[in-house]
Formats: sequence, C-alpha cells, structure tokens
Amino acid sequence: MSIAADRAVPVAHGVAARSRRRPRASVGLAARYVVVAIALLFFLFPIYWVVVTAFKLPAEFMARPPVWFPENPSWIQFETAMRLRGVTALKNSIIIASSATFLSVAIGSLAAYALARFRTGGRHFGFWLLSQRMLPPVVLVIPIFLMYRGLGWLDTHHGMIALYTVFNLPYVVWMLRSYIGGIPVEIEESALVDGSTRLGVLWRITLPLVLPGLIATATFAFIFSWTEFLFAVVLTRTSAVTMPVTISGYFGSQGSAYGQAASLAVVATAPLFILGLLVQKHFVRGLTLGAVRG
Repeated sequence: MSIAADRAVPVAHGVAARSRRRPRASVGLAARYVVVAIALLFFLFPIYWVVVTAFKLPAEFMARPPVWFPENPSWIQFETAMRLRGVTALKNSIIIASSATFLSVAIGSLAAYALARFRTGGRHFGFWLLSQRMLPPVVLVIPIFLMYRGLGWLDTHHGMIALYTVFNLPYVVWMLRSYIGGIPVEIEESALVDGSTRLGVLWRITLPLVLPGLIATATFAFIFSWTEFLFAVVLTRTSAVTMPVTISGYFGSQGSAYGQAASLAVVATAPLFILGLLVQKHFVRGLTLGAVRG
C-alpha cells in the first residue's frame, strides 16, 4: 500500500501542474489572437476604406458621422476616372512594368548565372552590385532627368522601361544568383558532357529548376515597376504617365476628387492581388528556396 501511495503522489502532482498550465496556455493563445486581430484591423482598414470610398457618392465623402458603407453603391467614380485618364495610365503601367520585368529577368538571369558558376567579378561583386540598389532614388532623379532631357527620352515608354530595368537588375541578379548557386553543378556538367551548350544548359536545365525563385524575383520586380512614383512623376508628362502619378493628380490645393482617386487606386491594386493569387504557390516556394540556399 505504501509503495502504491508513493507512486500516486507524483502522478497527482503532475496532473495538478498540467491543470494549472492549461489556463495559462489558453490565456496566452487568446492574447496572441487579439494581437493578430488588432494588427489585421490596422493594416486592412485603409484598404477597406479606399474600396468603400470608390463606390460612394460625393455627398458621402466628408459626411459626419462617416459613412462606413455607401447606401447606394455606384460605379460612377470608376467610369469617370477611367474615361478621363485612367485607361491611358493603366495601359502605360502595363507596358512599362511588364517590359521592365521581362528585360530585368532576362538580363539578370544571365548575369546571375555568370556570378554563380564562374565567380565573375570576384567574391564580393554580388554584394557590391546589390549595394547600388540601396542608393536613395532622390539622389539620382535630377542627374537622370538632365540625361534624359539631353537624350530626348523624357515622357517616353522606352525611357521608363530602361530606367526600371536598370533599377531592378541589382535585386534580380542577387536573388537569382542564390537560387542558381543552390543547383548542383553536377547536373549541368552531365548536360555539357552530352553535348549541350552553356546557354542550352541555362535554358533547359537551370532555369526550370529555379522556376519558383524566378517567379518570386519577377514578382518583386513587377511590383517595384508598377508602384514606383518618384521617377515617374519627374520624368513623365502626358504620354507615359503611370497609375501612381495619375492617382496623385486628383489631389491638389484647389480640391481633391476622392472618389476618382479611390477608384483608380482599386484598379491599380487589383492586378497585384490577381498576380499574387496566380503565383502564390511558386512565390512561397521561391522565397523558401532562397532562404534555405542563399
């Protein structure tokens, strides 16, 4: 009996300790959920407010108390904004962002392959290249403006495409170099032995193996080209104006067209959401690949 009693004492203490820990764990889990809910509310509320404002009538913009949801949602703000300048700005953004992303990935993949396989430029060249992207754009905007004025590239599609391609390249090369460096070199050597060329190896073997990383890198490059504002507002006037510049034009000292600005903001944000949904699987795999192998 004494032996059984001795054994029962630790068991009872363990059960009591676990019962005391359960309320603490529940309180900690509830606190985490509360923090996450507050963070989501903080970050998602501006998006909600912009979307709601796009469907409001002018009388509801500055109403007191605020109109949290429009009584009669209307598409009039979208129709007006797109008819005035929205269609042209959307077309310019698609052309400039898509072309800059394609060129930066095409050129950057060749440079990244050279850095990863041939150690071009030495050990620290890759980081030096990335450091060029750390330079604040405001430092460069005036010299680039003067250069573009001399070349006649102001307010042109090819001028903005070239500029965004150059600014995307350091990041693209840095990311793709880490992805390509994680591919075993023996796979490429086997293809070279079988008679393939270096470009053939890059096109048929290396790039398909790093496709998730390639998509993740291209997504970041597209987002930068799509949302960039400083260079676009300084270097464009009418022919190559992008969506961010057009949206900012609805705010001024004489008044602000909140509904039209909000509607164009929704139109400008929609492609990014759609792109994120389409490449979500590859995007997550690409980021994980870079984190593990970089």
